[in-house]
Amino acid sequence: MALKSTVFRVDLSVADLDRNVYEDFSLRLAQHPSENDARMMVRLFAFMQHADARLEFGKGLSTDDEPDLWLKDLTGAVDLWIYVGLLDERWLRKASGRASRVVVYAYGDRAADVWWEQNRTALEKLPNLTVYRLSADDTQVLAGLVERSMSLQCTIQDGEALIVGEKGQIHLSPRLILGADC
Repeated sequence: MALKSTVFRVDLSVADLDRNVYEDFSLRLAQHPSENDARMMVRLFAFMQHADARLEFGKGLSTDDEPDLWLKDLTGAVDLWIYVGLLDERWLRKASGRASRVVVYAYGDRAADVWWEQNRTALEKLPNLTVYRLSADDTQVLAGLVERSMSLQCTIQDGEALIVGEKGQIHLSPRLILGADC
């Protein structure tokens, strides 16, 4: 018998002073059985960073040809392709050809450093790619906010995020390692 995804309900309020985005979102976030809390929360953090009424979560880990999040224009063309984790360079090249902008949120410590060093030269050739790096500590702090029903407020200013939830508040500063700020 196949394991089912766990669904989380998220009431999210985003105040992004850098992009002048002030919106409330009611989200349903599915966690794949093989996905840990840290990765799921990095996906949610990526949503916060790019909050938009048209931004959608992809089908998840079981679907190779979809990103973790994407934003399509009114014609169905992909404007923004977001991936969380350490994706193979070939997939990022493919995504770069399909979307106007591609953003990766790499996380972890040693594994992310190794991934970056192995793929840096090839990734630097992709003009529409932006890569952010979150430390293992940041992802664990994010994972500490997990509840089946979450109410979160996120304020973003000067590239830094303050996330407040019922379990406390955290400050995150994703480090830009490639590309321009979106």
